[in-house]
Amino acid sequence: MNVVLKISAIALISLFIFAAEAKKSADLYKILGVDRSASQRDIQRAFHKLSLKYHPDKNKEKGAQQKFEEINNAYEILSDEQKRKNYDLYGDEKGGPSFDSGNPGDSGGYTYFTSGGPGQSQWQDMGGGQGERSFSFSFGGPSGGNAFGFGLNDIFSNFFGGNNGGGGGSQFGGFGGSTKSKYGGSHSSGGPHSGSKTSPKTIRAVNSKVFEKEINEKGMTWLLISYTPSKTLPQQYQSILEEIGNSLKGALKVGKINCEIESSFCKGHKLYPQRAPRLFVYSFITSESGSFAEYTGDWDLKSLKSFCQEHLPRFSRRVSLDNFSPSFGAEEKLPRVMLLSTKKDTPVIWRTLSGLYRKRLIFYDAQVRDVSDPAVKRMGVSSLPAIVGWLANGERQILKDGVSVKDVESAVQELGLLLDSFEKKNKKAASTQTKKKESESSVKQIPHLTASNFRDICGEENPVCLIGVFRSSKAKRKIESILSMVSQKSLSRRRLSSDSKDSISYALVDATKQQSFLNAFDKTAFKSKESFLLAYKPRRGKYAAYAGDLTEEEAEKFIGSVLSGDVQFTKTRQKPLIE
Repeated sequence: MNVVLKISAIALISLFIFAAEAKKSADLYKILGVDRSASQRDIQRAFHKLSLKYHPDKNKEKGAQQKFEEINNAYEILSDEQKRKNYDLYGDEKGGPSFDSGNPGDSGGYTYFTSGGPGQSQWQDMGGGQGERSFSFSFGGPSGGNAFGFGLNDIFSNFFGGNNGGGGGSQFGGFGGSTKSKYGGSHSSGGPHSGSKTSPKTIRAVNSKVFEKEINEKGMTWLLISYTPSKTLPQQYQSILEEIGNSLKGALKVGKINCEIESSFCKGHKLYPQRAPRLFVYSFITSESGSFAEYTGDWDLKSLKSFCQEHLPRFSRRVSLDNFSPSFGAEEKLPRVMLLSTKKDTPVIWRTLSGLYRKRLIFYDAQVRDVSDPAVKRMGVSSLPAIVGWLANGERQILKDGVSVKDVESAVQELGLLLDSFEKKNKKAASTQTKKKESESSVKQIPHLTASNFRDICGEENPVCLIGVFRSSKAKRKIESILSMVSQKSLSRRRLSSDSKDSISYALVDATKQQSFLNAFDKTAFKSKESFLLAYKPRRGKYAAYAGDLTEEEAEKFIGSVLSGDVQFTKTRQKPLIE
């Protein structure tokens, strides 16, 4: 008697738990606002009305997107005869057990527990005459087997703590059973992959808005199936797509497009299904831009997975490390990254990253024997696989060696952060280089006096001609730098107009080549000086010289004195001429 009471208590507790779980499922009929007895025409009318109301392109209110997806999901199931039968019978379009289905006037789909005698108990379901389900299990007593997989004393711990060694294999500690339906076949409620609650949901509903925001030109490869609810999407199709999505998770995403809802989108991209659903890969394999490639092979996992892998991005250039040297053009701003590994082909992870970062980095990869390879040693790599990078200024860096990852998804995330950091470093280096170039270009170039430019620089139309004289290359660099700096300062650039009395022109003269020119100012021609300044006033035929220690500060003082008239000017010996 005690055993029977304990069994009944367990059954009652289990019923409460399952019933509470079932209540979480939304009623698809209520979502569309129709009765369970609604005809297909009624369902279709309700769907079109609601889809127009909540379509993301027309309804921008908060929650409209979620509501639209719920409506789409409800219609997808209820518009399909088999899925609707499964849903009415089990509460799941796949045929999984539920506890809240049924019709008014019958048993409403409720499940009750019966005892079949000592050691035998049974869940019995009344599905409104549409099918019968039973879940049988036994308690073997102190010495018998336990199909639940747990003892009576630790029932709750096993619901949440996994399997303690009994039979079964479900998430509820080993509860197993089968479903029988008049529609044929059976559905196992045990095992790690049974029912929709344990199957991974990797197929994303895709519409035009999702495509533009998350797919188009983003660099990720997508496997997309186009269909219409009137042309059933078989369950085996979804199972294969989910399996592909999981096996290539991180490198590929899976989506489905309801072309009855997204008619213009499907027709615009030539995705519209004809007699059956069509399968496409949105790929970057052929160009910088994404494009759709249709899969026309057999619906088997191996063939489809191979097709998807073939269409992963190939923006990484395979090179030989022995003669590799990254080249950078004058305006090249993109950094380079290279993967060194022992793989014969470019790894899936690197191909995926090359698609995601195709507009931000230039990718290479090379196969090497091991770290003892001389070319690898020259790179400074200590362990493989390794990622080496080159900034746009040519600087080489080891981004990471001894790369170790768990799977493609985590690798794409971790290495993506590494590439993001390297890209930022390159932008910083490029910014510094640009500022340096701007600084160099902003330095005014001081011309050398020649016979052809003498009149323009030191003709009578110029009030003052400031000439830097040098006798060596070192002295030239120094005086040219000083004049470049002071020529840009307001003190020496009082050029308010072209005929300003205070305007100054600047020039350089090589004393070793223009000795006769310098003799026109002074017969000694300042022979003892490596460099000096001459301030020449062509209109008056006068000059002043500074032959002291030449610095930027002293040059400014001298020019200031020339402009203010505080310096003594001397008559030239003759009119200076450049040979």
